[in-house]
Order: sequence, then structure tokens, then C-alpha cells
Amino acid sequence: FLLVGMLVAVFWISSHTKRFLFNRFLAHSGLNRSLQYALAQIISNVVLVIGILIVLTNTGINLGALAVFAGAIGVGIGVGLQSIASNFISGLVILAERPITLGDRVEIGETAGLVQRIGARSTVILTNDNISIIVPNSKFIEDPVTNWTLGDPRVRFRLPVGVAYGSDVTKVKATLIAAGREHPNTLADPPPNVFFSGFGDSSLDFELVVWSSEMSYRPRRYKSDLYFAIEEKLRAAGIEIPFPQRDVYIRSGDMRVATVPARDE
Repeated sequence: FLLVGMLVAVFWISSHTKRFLFNRFLAHSGLNRSLQYALAQIISNVVLVIGILIVLTNTGINLGALAVFAGAIGVGIGVGLQSIASNFISGLVILAERPITLGDRVEIGETAGLVQRIGARSTVILTNDNISIIVPNSKFIEDPVTNWTLGDPRVRFRLPVGVAYGSDVTKVKATLIAAGREHPNTLADPPPNVFFSGFGDSSLDFELVVWSSEMSYRPRRYKSDLYFAIEEKLRAAGIEIPFPQRDVYIRSGDMRVATVPARDE
């Protein structure tokens, strides 16, 4: 019971060490908040390992014999602990290299949201639906990860737009640029731009390109706002948004057209 109590005390000290460092000591250091969290987590892990070794030594447990015992049972439980060890080491790599930090918007697989917490085994991502997704740390090392806010927070958005054949392309360009520029979260530098993508089956295809540093956290909302503005401005300018259509031409032969009487139900 003494051993169990001492181990519980070590875990308690480790946990409160991280809280003290993050909320008080490092909070006034002037370091980036994410770096503060990383340092607090690493120091907490070190305190935990050292504390466990001290407890085992002072309770009369022979660490040499323990190492032999651990080696003997390691083969049996190695496969079961492999995933836990991998996630733990991946967590240390994340805290050291910082490919993701607290508050970053990331996409991994089909999960997208804000990094809410980086733990020893897993990372918590808060989605736009206010749902917390727990992702094993090894996923951030092994799988491709999209970080929208790493380094430069500016993000480029591309919005395809089609207009009817016969539209004034110069007027279309000016209208699309105006729609992009008027959004409060669109950056003036780089400025909005429009590209003529090509000739579609039913439309002249354009692409509005805008930059934003704020809406990377809400890309769907930003695009929706821009499309609302685009539709309004195109309609006000008298520029038609086409729908798919097909013209059929008969080059030879006769086509008979007859009226079919309505059937009685």
C-alpha cells in the first residue's frame, strides 16, 4: 500500500507541476503560449519518470532485478504496449518539433478543427460542430496533416464561378473582384484576383482568388459569404448564371412530329 500511495503522490506532483508551470511560472515568461505548454508537458514527464525511479529505489526494489524482470515479461506484453509507447513518443516529438500547436486549425483524415489539447498519448481536436475528437499522437507523425495556420496565417481561397456565354468578361472580372474585396476578412495584400479558367459546356468559367488570415478557422463560412455576395452582384450587374443545357441539331433526314391524344384515366 505504501508503494501505491507513493506512486499516486508522484503522479499528483507531476500533474500539478505542469499546471503550475503553464498557468503561473511560464505565463509571465513572454514565450509563445504553445511553447509554454510544450515545456510544461516535457518537464512534467521528466518529473514523473524521476519520481517513479526514486520511489522504486527507496522502497527497496532492486532496479537491476526489475530490469531483468521487465525484460522477461517485455516480450509478452510488448505487442500490447507498442501502440501506447508509439503514441507517447509521438507526443514528445510533437512537443519538441511543434508541427502543431494549441489553437492551430488542422485536418487529418476526415477530422478538421482546432487543436485544443496536446497530451502524452493523444491530441484533442475541437470541430466546428463543437465536438471534441481524440486523435492518437502517432497519427500526426505517420499520416499527412494539413495545418492551415503553421507559420504564415494567410490562406488563399479559390472560388470557381460560371457565367453565361455572351457576358462581358471585363465586367465579370470587375464584379467578382468587387465581391471579394468587400468582405471584411479579405486581405488587401495580396489583393483579390480573377482568372479566366476556360470555356465550359454551358458557361464561361472564371476563378476568384482571395486571401484571408482570419477565415482559415471558418473556411466554409467564408466561402458561403463570398458566394452570396457574388450572386447578388452578378444579378445586379445583369450577368446571367447559366444552367446546364444542350442544343440538338438534325443534319439530315426527316423528323415527324405528331400530336398524341390524352389518355382517359
